[in-house]
Amino acid sequence: MKALLQSSVVALALFSSSLVSAQAVVGQPAPVFTSVNTLGQAVSLSQFKGKYVVMEWFNPDCPYTQGHYESGNMPAVQKYATDKGVVWLSVNTTDEPAKTAQVATALTAWMKSKKSSSTATLVDADGKIGRAYGARTTPHMFMIDPQGKLIYAGAIDSKVPSSPADIASATNYVRQGLDEILSGKMISQAVTKPYGCSVKYSKAG
Repeated sequence: MKALLQSSVVALALFSSSLVSAQAVVGQPAPVFTSVNTLGQAVSLSQFKGKYVVMEWFNPDCPYTQGHYESGNMPAVQKYATDKGVVWLSVNTTDEPAKTAQVATALTAWMKSKKSSSTATLVDADGKIGRAYGARTTPHMFMIDPQGKLIYAGAIDSKVPSSPADIASATNYVRQGLDEILSGKMISQAVTKPYGCSVKYSKAG
């Protein structure tokens, strides 16, 4: 969290319109994709048809990612979701595609150390998934319904954190949304403004 406290300057560049052009639209079919997880296995969105899916963009080097993991917040929401049968895909869009194998190994170790409950951790080496969804920040969250429609896009919660207390007192939009849809309701806040570090896209992507 110390790094988080020292990194408020990052928030000034969170929403650069020149970074990516959002393609995914809430209420429309979610962009389909096939990627590779950190174990080298192919993972396709289509294989999870019939289930709710949460997609989380993350970067272990980002202080906002670190804050949500070190506080236990992100692993707790992952476990909450997966215990209810929801698929959770953590996506790392890297700007070093030539080092994909090394990145995958490092991500596996990092997620294990943080007690992640993700269904799979994906390495978006060419940035195609990130660009398709318009992922701008880490974290940036998306939710997809069993029919493949995008039903949420935005922040993990309602506060840009400067301390663990901010995370604890924030409204967690993903958990709130899961509670609503799993009880047969519509998501009350389907689009929110994401915050965090900018997603690192490869120029070759």
